[in-house]
Amino acid sequence: MQHTHAQLKRYNHLLGELEAVYHDLSYQLGMSDSVSKILYTLCSEGGPCRISDICLRSGLSKQTVNSALRKLETEGLIYLESAGRKAKTVCLTEDGTRFAQKTAMRILDMENEILTSWAPEEVAQYMDLTERFLLALRERTAKL
Repeated sequence: MQHTHAQLKRYNHLLGELEAVYHDLSYQLGMSDSVSKILYTLCSEGGPCRISDICLRSGLSKQTVNSALRKLETEGLIYLESAGRKAKTVCLTEDGTRFAQKTAMRILDMENEILTSWAPEEVAQYMDLTERFLLALRERTAKL
């Protein structure tokens, strides 16, 4: 079945609006998008994370992550630990943990409330289709 231009347009519109909602949410909670994504990653992973994993899970570039980490480190919210020759792990300080609880954890809680309100099969279908689309797009990107 060929999908119409209108369907692709709707998909891109929804994707853009979703990003805008996360941007507004981050702003309301007093964070930049990059700081929000870093703290979100640390909270969703349940603890320290390697910088490379934060880049992978957040979709942020290494340069953007490093800039945001310097800001967070200056504010006393994170510290870095060596995790091998070149790798570093990002850890929250006590102040960082408190800040993350008031910010990124609120985002995670909202998302969990929404997904909990859906039937389990709806959640599974949403996750499966999203992953399927991601893998297909990644595969086509690799062929470019």
